[in-house]
This record gives sequence, structure tokens and C-alpha cells, in this order.
Amino acid sequence: MSQHRSLRRSSQLATKRNVLKRFERISLLKKRGRWKDGMRVFGLPKTRPV
Repeated sequence: MSQHRSLRRSSQLATKRNVLKRFERISLLKKRGRWKDGMRVFGLPKTRPV
């Protein structure tokens, strides 16, 4: 018996997203060396996910 199409969404969650959450953006900025201690978490610079 096959799985219903509406239940197959879990495999599509691994697709590349073009919007990052705040903690993901901060970790990406840290990795790129653009994050300094004491910076505000609001108004972060734009980042492109890789």
C-alpha cells in the first residue's frame, strides 16, 4: 500500500530555503567574520544562504 501524497512532505523539508532564521543568520555571519560581540540581533545585514 502506498503512502498518501499529503504525507510525503517530510522528505521535502530538506530543500534549500532562501530565508534564514535569526540564529542561522548570526551563525553564518560569525562564520564569515562579519559578526562582532555586542552587535544587536535586530537589523542584521542581509545574508545569502550557501
